[in-house]
Amino acid sequence: MSQAVQEHRSQSPQALKIAVMTISDTRTVETDTSGALIVSLSQEAGHEVVERAIVPDEPDRMRPFLLDFEARPEVDAILLTGGTGISARDQTFETVSALLTKPLPGYGELFRMLSYAEIGPACMLSRAVGGLMNRTVLLVMPGSRAAVELAMTKIILPELPHLVREARRH
Repeated sequence: MSQAVQEHRSQSPQALKIAVMTISDTRTVETDTSGALIVSLSQEAGHEVVERAIVPDEPDRMRPFLLDFEARPEVDAILLTGGTGISARDQTFETVSALLTKPLPGYGELFRMLSYAEIGPACMLSRAVGGLMNRTVLLVMPGSRAAVELAMTKIILPELPHLVREARRH
């Protein structure tokens, strides 16, 4: 790791406030194991989950939640799970992409690269996407628990404080 990256990480906030959103037409708080995993891993890393929501995979239902989270100054990052596939019902990618002011293509590319080692070429079916909504970090993971664990442990938690630092810089 370069000295500049180490310096930026050392200057990054260590305790973040996170909103967690599960995109699903069928899950409930009791059955949402992927959302629960995001919450537990975030809390173990020292972050605070300020809100958790389960929203149907419908743009008109997702958009108000995302815009509300982005407008709240205490929310540093929004972490989503679900709706990233290619079926006709999966609309998360399109909804989130339309709201991003600065896409981070490397997030989805890195997720699929790491995913390839676990599931092979089926990783191309994932449309994990991320970026900034103005100054709020927004990262979307597939809905499977294994995908959430991979994204959270290998990508998001190690880099999220640095991402938030850079997003909030003037």
